[in-house]
Amino acid sequence: MKIALLSVLCLAASAPSFAASAQMTSEERAKVVGYLRDSQKEFLSYVDGVSEEQWKWKSAPDRWSVGETAEHIVLAEGFLLDLVKKAMASAPDPDWEAKTKGKTAMLERILVDRSHPVQAPEPIRPEHLTLTRDQVIARFKELRARTIEFAETTDLPLKEHITDGPFPQMGPLNAYHFMLYIPLHNIRHDKQIAEVKATPGYPK
Repeated sequence: MKIALLSVLCLAASAPSFAASAQMTSEERAKVVGYLRDSQKEFLSYVDGVSEEQWKWKSAPDRWSVGETAEHIVLAEGFLLDLVKKAMASAPDPDWEAKTKGKTAMLERILVDRSHPVQAPEPIRPEHLTLTRDQVIARFKELRARTIEFAETTDLPLKEHITDGPFPQMGPLNAYHFMLYIPLHNIRHDKQIAEVKATPGYPK
């Protein structure tokens, strides 16, 4: 019995360890697609029926309106899709697991938490509200359909391709993280739209 047990332990110790797949697992794909669809439904419900006055109303000069927040969501989607492409253009990183360990949980925790405001990167700040509500909605639907199609169909090794994220404190992120970033960022700013609409003085 002792010899048999020792043999089993030796075999277990000598068994090769398998690296995690660089492709999205079925669970990861379902998570990304679920977030994308849920955040889209929420966003569209929040801007549905918003009048032009409500679209442009700001509680203070340094606060974003519903329209500016919505335009930021659209700008960010294109920006983050470009980061997916940028990451995929980089050489596969053999140390991707170690370099990105814990980043998924970090993004899910901090991106939807609006208790810590951050300054949006320059390319995705809606400095001047240039799009109407209908234009924003049309552009959002176009981009989101493209994002969902990619998330549902890609078999690329997203996780082994790494580049810097929009904020240095996050460290490097892989292409899968940027796919996850898109809907989590959307959810964050859906909350902001709800906050604007709940602010005293918001046009009725």
